[in-house]
Amino acid sequence: MSERETLIFDAQSALIATAANRFADAVYRAQQARGTAIVALTGGSNGIGLLRALAQTPPPDRPAIDWSRIDLYWGDERFVTAADPERNAGQAFEALFDHVPVDPDRVHVIAASDGEFGDDIEAAAAAYAEQLGPGIAFDVHLLGMGGEGHINSLFPHTAATAEKTLPVVAVTDSPKPPPRRITLTFPVINRSREVWFLVSGDEKAEAVAAAHRGADPLDWPCAGAQGTERTVWFLDTGAASQLPT
Repeated sequence: MSERETLIFDAQSALIATAANRFADAVYRAQQARGTAIVALTGGSNGIGLLRALAQTPPPDRPAIDWSRIDLYWGDERFVTAADPERNAGQAFEALFDHVPVDPDRVHVIAASDGEFGDDIEAAAAAYAEQLGPGIAFDVHLLGMGGEGHINSLFPHTAATAEKTLPVVAVTDSPKPPPRRITLTFPVINRSREVWFLVSGDEKAEAVAAAHRGADPLDWPCAGAQGTERTVWFLDTGAASQLPT
């Protein structure tokens, strides 16, 4: 039975610090159990903030991450040029991967619009699905969330959110700019051992409450994501303000 854990913090900084410590512990446990850890990353202020925290000198009680034994993927990416500063991958390298001994062959970046597939977004999405391989199960899948409840690039009432089979799809009409994106879908998100939401801000409170009451994922995509073992919500007080007391 999958467990749900909801943690509420007075400040975003405390949310990020706790998530970073928990992340290191989850990676350590995965590496001890299976030799490697497989993680899906997210962007946004909290997702990149977590990576910046991991780049700092760790507290003495945090387990060390063996960066040579971790496979890193992204939950979604903007299909723009590789140099675009809005790319999640570029921000992640700047925040963390340029500062730790990660194995470059195990950092699985989604193709850019000027990459090997050129402007063919469908080919780029299919290639990322091939990189994932059949049946991949992330040890941790990190998720940010929009005020309307979108996760990755799964927005309310869209074909990507309704996808039941393909692990990766191209999005060509995202309501949030830029319109073209590549995203993991529910079939692969929900194979993850743990799904973590990193959410802050009053404007996210309605979506957080909808997910906790089990809303329809087509209306509130955040309600459709859960880990096979655990789903953890890291919330600040604003994001948690509409939860039952």
